[in-house]
Amino acid sequence: MQITKELQNELALHPMQTWEWGEARKKMGIQVEKIIDGSSIFQLTIHPIPYTGYKIGYLPRSVTPTSRVLEKMHEFGKKNNLIFIKIEPYVPYEEKCIIQNSKFNLVQSSHPLFPEWTQIVDLSVTEEQLLQSFKSKTRYNIRLAEKKGVQIREMNSQEGFTLFSNLYFETCIRQKYRGHTPNYHSIIWKSLKDSQATILVAFYNNKPLAAYELIHFKNIWYYLYGGSSVEHREVMAANLLMWEALRLAKKNSAQKFDMWGSLPPDYSPSHPWAGFTRFKEGYHTTFTHLQPSKDLVINNVLYPLYGAIHTIREKLL
Repeated sequence: MQITKELQNELALHPMQTWEWGEARKKMGIQVEKIIDGSSIFQLTIHPIPYTGYKIGYLPRSVTPTSRVLEKMHEFGKKNNLIFIKIEPYVPYEEKCIIQNSKFNLVQSSHPLFPEWTQIVDLSVTEEQLLQSFKSKTRYNIRLAEKKGVQIREMNSQEGFTLFSNLYFETCIRQKYRGHTPNYHSIIWKSLKDSQATILVAFYNNKPLAAYELIHFKNIWYYLYGGSSVEHREVMAANLLMWEALRLAKKNSAQKFDMWGSLPPDYSPSHPWAGFTRFKEGYHTTFTHLQPSKDLVINNVLYPLYGAIHTIREKLL
């Protein structure tokens, strides 16, 4: 079967499995591999481990791989010096998971890349019903931002991307978060801006205070990345920005809005992610549990060594 852009996007479940995302990763110098199984296409990225000759694979946000797909991935891994392949399906936790009964060495990942939980907003209701479903504090902050004169602009231009990028990296520095590189963000934007990506910026007195990069695919919109300024927090620009993001998604016939990642509903208030989890929760979200990250182990000797080194590296960073 020849894989075309149209075919891959028709079968893809999530933006990270689309043709455009794969092309973006190639522009970053990342090896992209595609495995076909029946009516499914699995798009993997391959990442060399510096100075070793070994690699790791990553399968993000696919459908659940069958045993036959695992066999193909395992065979590819053996031939190409992969230590393991990380698998993170975009599949509800409750759904029967074929890979749990695999004959291969498939283990729960100790270093997931995606949170196991996300929050999803149902956009099938009317705009007024949606607004009234929000937590009272969230509605209050939205109205306060409107009253203060915060303005939201859709800016799908280089200027908009630059404003977003500046706020994103300002937030990374402030929160001591190791975000993606400027080159990564530039390539993602340029690759998706004509098909999937949208940038919204919140202004107060013509000064940008917050910005989101959203992506959309089929009938779902996603909060991809965001950034904010420390200035004028009192005008609640981020609250109005999220509301306008949901409104924009509804106008474009989206049925759902995925907040991309979250703590579970019983999260601790002291957790570093508690703030943005609580913020998202204000928009009448449904906490959604996805299949946990699993590693398909190819090299049983090197896998535990890699895990130990990774743990040490994370602590040092």
